[in-house]
Amino acid sequence: MAVAFSLILPSASAQATIVHASRAPGANHLQPMIASSPLPTPAAVPVATPDALRAQLRRRGQLKGRQPDDASRAEVRSLIGNGPHRRDQLIEHLHALNDAHRGLWERHLVALAAEMRLSMAEVFEVASFYHHFEVLREGDTPAALTVRVCDGLSCAMAGAQALLAKLPAILGRDVRVIPAPCVGRCEQAPVAVVGQSPVLLADVASVQNACKAGATTHPAARDEGAFDPAAVAPCVITASPQDVAPAYVGYAAYRAQGGYALATAVQADAQITETVLKAMEDSGLRGLGGAGFPAGRKWRIVREQPAPRLMAVNIDEGEPGTFKDRTYLERDPHRFLEGLLVAAQVVDTAAVFIYLRDEYHGARAILAAELARLQAEPPFPLPHIELRRGAGAYICGEESAMIESIEGKRGEPRLRPPYIAQVGLFGRPTLEHNFETLYWVRDIVQRGPAWFSGFGRNGRTGLRSFSVSGRVQQPGVKLAPAGITLRELVDEYCGGMVEGHTLYAYLPGGASGGILPASLADAPLDFDTLQPHGSFIGSAAVVVLSEADSARDAALNAMRFFAHESCGQCTPCRVGTEKASALMAQPGDWDALTLEDLAVVMTDASICGLGQAAPNPMRCVLKYFPHEVQAAGAKAST
Repeated sequence: MAVAFSLILPSASAQATIVHASRAPGANHLQPMIASSPLPTPAAVPVATPDALRAQLRRRGQLKGRQPDDASRAEVRSLIGNGPHRRDQLIEHLHALNDAHRGLWERHLVALAAEMRLSMAEVFEVASFYHHFEVLREGDTPAALTVRVCDGLSCAMAGAQALLAKLPAILGRDVRVIPAPCVGRCEQAPVAVVGQSPVLLADVASVQNACKAGATTHPAARDEGAFDPAAVAPCVITASPQDVAPAYVGYAAYRAQGGYALATAVQADAQITETVLKAMEDSGLRGLGGAGFPAGRKWRIVREQPAPRLMAVNIDEGEPGTFKDRTYLERDPHRFLEGLLVAAQVVDTAAVFIYLRDEYHGARAILAAELARLQAEPPFPLPHIELRRGAGAYICGEESAMIESIEGKRGEPRLRPPYIAQVGLFGRPTLEHNFETLYWVRDIVQRGPAWFSGFGRNGRTGLRSFSVSGRVQQPGVKLAPAGITLRELVDEYCGGMVEGHTLYAYLPGGASGGILPASLADAPLDFDTLQPHGSFIGSAAVVVLSEADSARDAALNAMRFFAHESCGQCTPCRVGTEKASALMAQPGDWDALTLEDLAVVMTDASICGLGQAAPNPMRCVLKYFPHEVQAAGAKAST
């Protein structure tokens, strides 16, 4: 027999008496009397039966809105497991669904939200933020194959627009052809990515052949390479075209050559920590992702913060023109991993998260395999290490946006202070580093800081890895002395300009670093040397233009890139880049006053470096190439 649950209330007459008395003059004096006076026997008011309460609890335990169906939930579980699932794994789970089903179906997102105990809004806002995720609704037909044609500056100079115009009709309706921002293979331009397989020096025939052959996965690399750039520095690292999957130094070969000896020594003897820190400081190594903060000083700052401390490694390398990190990672992953472990031990981090851009499918396969080998046969107890996959968002190269992405959120930069060295990943003090910065740790410590600082030209010290593309004979990564000039770099490391081309301009630091004229080709290339010219070196992504090119078109390409990649969080960047792109695309003279007004607002009011640096190429064109934009001439865009 069901028993009714009851809520005990005073009878109606008693309630009326109490209310009437409480409203009467001097009611406060009546409260003791009311509290002590006996009330009539209370009446039972039924609230709900047990079955009704159970149904109510079930409703409260479900997400509001659309409910997951059993089939979709089973499909999601088959890819991500039965849980429980950490909130920060959301993007990894979205990748699993996107890869398996050629997109993110709404029914799967509903099921994923239920499995992860998240609201649908949380899941959808993340899925819709990243370019490599495509949300599909019922009735949509996903493309059987997607071909991405890079439209970054180097690929645009090599004919990407013509490729984009021709491919859709030739490949047919089942193949989706879309433009893509820089895919990090500028030395092999133009590049098309068929599924996850890059086609180097692409033309219509090579892309068509790859599609017909079903070549949609990145070719596997062999672990039988030999690579030690420090032994022969300075040197040419690559001279394109290169194999899409070069051989690399595997775990066994790296250990046989003394690999992980330094990391093992640091782990075994804590007193070595100070020696390592001093070597890093004396070498003068600065962050090689673009910011240039002294590496040794950063280690000291973070290790002074309260434990537990974490570490995040940025390999999102999305700056147009940059491909040095991929080049080293594809050939020598363990030198980087050893530098990572040394830094983690010196700073005493509890866990390490490696964030790798999604476009680097081959590098991800190498890193995952070699990390697994390292963890299977560790030279000493390792910290917790996780490899995270980006999803196509340039903004995640900004350190706080990357941390947001690692936490499974939209990649939107944080306001500072606090800085991530104090409050970073999961709210803990965090050591953030670029890939290449860690790559040189072993050689600096073992060879001595004087080895690294002994290189340099024109009063500068150290080595820089230049990603060189554009109108040069031998594009690729060049390990050259810091302070080398553009003219020296092209002549000594790149085989000179392409035959028939004369140097006209160059971008010293990718799309963010501005555009300088040939008259400044003898300026030293290093941190702090180019700022007086309205430019900076950043990640040392050098794109070389000739008289056949237009600085105006290059600046427009860069501004369109920034408009496409703005996270949209702040109005100066979101609106400013779009408005500037529209003005710069108009034929004839540029509206210099309006563009400068936009530049001032973007520079002064944007939250992060994307909006702050976006005006640099446009400002350089106005300063150094006024003949292209202040009077309609032969080089003006149409």
